[in-house]
Amino acid sequence: MTRIVISGGGTGGHIYPAIAIAKEILQMEPEAEVLFIGGKGKRESRVIPDFGFNFVPIQVAGFPRRLSTRWFKVALKVPMGFIKSLMLLKRFSPRIVIGTGGYVCGPVLLGASLLHIPILIQEQNAMPGITNRIMGRWADEVHVPFPTAARFFAPGKTHITANPVRPEIASASGGRKKLGLKEDKLTIALIGGSQGASSINAAAVEALKYLREFSSTLQIIHQTGDSDFSTVKKAYDESPFENLVQSYFETMEDVYSATDLIVCRAGAMTLAEVTARGLPAVLIPYPFATGDHQTFNAQVLEKNGAAVMIRNGELTGERLANVLASLIQDKEKLLDMAKRSRSLGKPGSAREIARAVLSIIGSH
Repeated sequence: MTRIVISGGGTGGHIYPAIAIAKEILQMEPEAEVLFIGGKGKRESRVIPDFGFNFVPIQVAGFPRRLSTRWFKVALKVPMGFIKSLMLLKRFSPRIVIGTGGYVCGPVLLGASLLHIPILIQEQNAMPGITNRIMGRWADEVHVPFPTAARFFAPGKTHITANPVRPEIASASGGRKKLGLKEDKLTIALIGGSQGASSINAAAVEALKYLREFSSTLQIIHQTGDSDFSTVKKAYDESPFENLVQSYFETMEDVYSATDLIVCRAGAMTLAEVTARGLPAVLIPYPFATGDHQTFNAQVLEKNGAAVMIRNGELTGERLANVLASLIQDKEKLLDMAKRSRSLGKPGSAREIARAVLSIIGSH
């Protein structure tokens, strides 16, 4: 039996590519056995079992960027996580280990390297994370979404492969009907990530007063996160806009299917889904992302004409409204942005990476 270990976590941007790759591997090799190793009590410990995969937690933590007492706690967890990873890998005997990022990958990939197990790394960002940059030295293959990321890894083993997304993201249809929205209205979605984004929420509420002239032809989907939900919902209820406001959407594929223009952060997986769907976007990079990688991600889409970027520090309700109004009134521009977005998206990338995984296994 072909046994495969996948490790990645901390954020959805590391978790969902891993799930997409695992699904494709099982499509191609139904008898394969996939084991996920992730952080104990982290988001992956809840999400991955929900998709039906076996999951084993290890103790992990990231080192604080500034010296503090937390360093001592982390220094204890890291060796424990490494020892457990080593034990799991010896017991499970995988043919390959796949890393999709996050500090949980560090001990797992290091253990694989010491045990001479082949490694494939999938990096999502234009500016690679520190774990992947370090462990990439020992990987058999590294898959990156943009040429700007490739320069951080050895040329001979680095491949430009779009971020893997679940197939339903690109194929979903009938989103407006499923969400109870009007079929004949232009639909804007504001998505701040699974936790919401306070700066986007505040700007959107302020923007409503500047966009009132479009209320008869425009409807809005807004994911707020938990903390701002009641405030944002009240603002929409007092506005003339058709709206669907929720703290979180379980079926993002339906939201994408219903959307004509999206306002969102510039996390790598969000952009992979946006381009797989071919949506024009207004991107507001999260300013505190590691290495400012969201700005690098957004710049790739902006330079290719698929998005407009607004820096978080420059975001106001008026600025957001002006950008949206200019796009709403220029249907040709929106169509062109959608076409350019679609040209950047590669819905089949998960299958491409799955093929690479099985090829590495075959060559060993």
